[in-house]
Amino acid sequence: MEFTPALQPARLIARYKRFLADVVTQEGETLTLHCPNTGAMTGCATPGDTVWYSTSSVATRKYPHTWELTETRDGALICVNTLRANAVVKEALQAQRLPAFAGYESLQSEVKYGAERSRIDFMLQASDKVNCYIEVKSVTLSEPDSGYFPDAVTARGQK
Repeated sequence: MEFTPALQPARLIARYKRFLADVVTQEGETLTLHCPNTGAMTGCATPGDTVWYSTSSVATRKYPHTWELTETRDGALICVNTLRANAVVKEALQAQRLPAFAGYESLQSEVKYGAERSRIDFMLQASDKVNCYIEVKSVTLSEPDSGYFPDAVTARGQK
């Protein structure tokens, strides 16, 4: 995903109060970042991890920097900003970067389906294929070779 302005790397010192994290930039400056993920973030919020943050141009924000990604020790990126997950997947679908979903002619977001009229994140359609429904989850419970959702017990996650 293209971030404008580009994300900046930092080293995680600590995450606290669910919504805040302290980091040290490459220049040695200590910053407090807003953490938009309220989950446990097990495996992707370890002190010393490389994190990538954005900076808002809104002067009135109390915390102008937002934690967007964590880089694992093997170089994989974990999207910890749950508000970005659908945008990342949509961009990948539009660019045909996910081979399993290639060849569809249309992409629709937030489509209602089923008897309960629940919303699915994306529906792909093509004249020669059955409709493909995609539900996106921001997976932040990370263990070697696996990711899990949700990362904490939640009634909403049972739906």
